[in-house]
Amino acid sequence: MTQPVTPAWIGVDWGTSNMRAWAMSQSGSVLAEASTPKGMGGLTRDDYEGVLLDTIGSWLDRPTPVIACGMVGSRQGWVEAPYATVPCAALPAGLTPAPTRDERLAVYVISGIKQSDPADVMRGEETQIAGFLALNKNWDGVICLPGTHTKWVHVSAGEVVSFQTCMTGELFHVTATRTVLRHSVADTGWDDAAFLQGVETTMARPERLAARLFGIRAESLLDGLDGAAARARLSGLLIGAELASAKPYWLGQQIAVIGEGSLAGHYVAALAAQAATASQVNAKSATRAGLAAAYARLKG
Repeated sequence: MTQPVTPAWIGVDWGTSNMRAWAMSQSGSVLAEASTPKGMGGLTRDDYEGVLLDTIGSWLDRPTPVIACGMVGSRQGWVEAPYATVPCAALPAGLTPAPTRDERLAVYVISGIKQSDPADVMRGEETQIAGFLALNKNWDGVICLPGTHTKWVHVSAGEVVSFQTCMTGELFHVTATRTVLRHSVADTGWDDAAFLQGVETTMARPERLAARLFGIRAESLLDGLDGAAARARLSGLLIGAELASAKPYWLGQQIAVIGEGSLAGHYVAALAAQAATASQVNAKSATRAGLAAAYARLKG
């Protein structure tokens, strides 16, 4: 028989595509975990409380604080949490209450961070950054957060100084599935050499990216380029162009890559090929640590 879970508080990471929740003890240990594919992208403002209760309702037997980060605080989310402006603390001051009907819920949403020039925004990543800094005291350098929209973030003295977003993940998906390269790029598989070759190509000549992309199609037709190698080459070309763009951030800096699985590993390998050593950090652990820091602030 499953033992009942009675958390001191609940942490929630609510993105565009899915939501993860953790039942947390007062000491910060994870008592239980739950998730749902019902992300912000498929919800209306009136849907959030019901989805949350469907996911974590069995953990609730009394009023319980819920600390949430991510797209739940966007303009299309449960409640719009304001942006803090850089330079600012990695965990922006203030939590925004979300309206609830169930008396067992007390939901608070973490603010995002914005940059005016050049214009940029983040939601969710600030919590991972705050968590990483909580786990790595007095760390200064650059944090890379790979994903659909990869962030490069300069942090110093516990503050986010500046950041840059690259749509590399989305460009990879669209190019691999919606362009002529869909006939050459496999859905799965990988080739490390082809990936690093792609990185080197666009690091050296980023202005030739468009031509090198079509070269994948031509090589598959003329030379039988393997679909897995084509997939890795495409990723390498795009990540190489991103590294060239973000070079003022990472060159000569201490670098941490926050992410799980192969994508974060590819960034670490690409940076290593440029003689830039990066440490890979577990994203879930960083997120939970950031949510815990926000909960500690709520308690005062």
